[in-house]
Amino acid sequence: MSGPVEETTRPPTEGFGVSTIEVKEGRQTQLGSVGILRVLPTKGRRTVGPWCFVDLMSPGDVDQPPPLEVGPHPHIGLSTVTWLFAGTVMHTDSLNNEQPIRPGELNLMTSGRGIAHAEEGIEPKASEETGGIMGAQMWLAQPEATRNGSNGFQHHNDLPVVELVNATARLLIGEHNGIVAPTRFEHPAIGIDLTLRGPLEVEANQQFEYAVVPIDRPVRVDDAIAEPGSLAVLPSGYESFRLATQTGHGRVLVLGGSPLGVELKMWWNFVARTPEEITEAWRDWQNHNEERFGPVPSRLARIDAPPPPWLPAGD
Repeated sequence: MSGPVEETTRPPTEGFGVSTIEVKEGRQTQLGSVGILRVLPTKGRRTVGPWCFVDLMSPGDVDQPPPLEVGPHPHIGLSTVTWLFAGTVMHTDSLNNEQPIRPGELNLMTSGRGIAHAEEGIEPKASEETGGIMGAQMWLAQPEATRNGSNGFQHHNDLPVVELVNATARLLIGEHNGIVAPTRFEHPAIGIDLTLRGPLEVEANQQFEYAVVPIDRPVRVDDAIAEPGSLAVLPSGYESFRLATQTGHGRVLVLGGSPLGVELKMWWNFVARTPEEITEAWRDWQNHNEERFGPVPSRLARIDAPPPPWLPAGD
């Protein structure tokens, strides 16, 4: 596992004086046995709107990519968003959902006070082009009103597609160009999968922060350059921003939303506000508290939580 490299800061679009577009580098890490690029959180940037976690899964340049196998594990205070570019993953959870997810479909699982789930690639070579699973695993931090509430699960296989000038946009969550996604989340947010065919002017909500996540090639965001494995962060205040690639083609995720207005405490698979809340969730998971984290019908081994670093050794 490597730490983030030196971050790059770019000047804002000419005439826009609110702040700068920041380009943040991600880092390599692991999801089970699969190598991933973690682009959020990263050095100097914990959240973009309610988005607090973005992992890009890719098999890399290997002949036989390892299978995606992530055994039962818990979450609190967040909604997971799973979006695939290639391959198929089986989701199982403690609400007794068993749902395969394929490219063009979206899973959103809300943890509230507690949920557990497992993920397993069931077609590790579904794509001849990639030879394995490609996609994004993302988290939305829940606001105060719902983060200690009930859990839930959504699967959407018919998300809106919006044809724009020089791009096709698939709307994962939120509203764009008058089109509203069916995905339900309790805080203002936006998620768009854009396939570019040329330069594109993206309309923005001035109350939102935005992150542009390149998938397959470098993308110019106004006058900043973001490489795959990084993200360009735009502060609130933009009415629009321009995207372009050297070839004219490319794929990017655009994520954003209203800032939560609170400081998050994130550790392992938990999103909370204080270390004490995380300690309680850790103890409940380690003690098999099935009232909070029910059993997951999976053949994969249950994942033990490492002890929080602020606890005394042996606690």
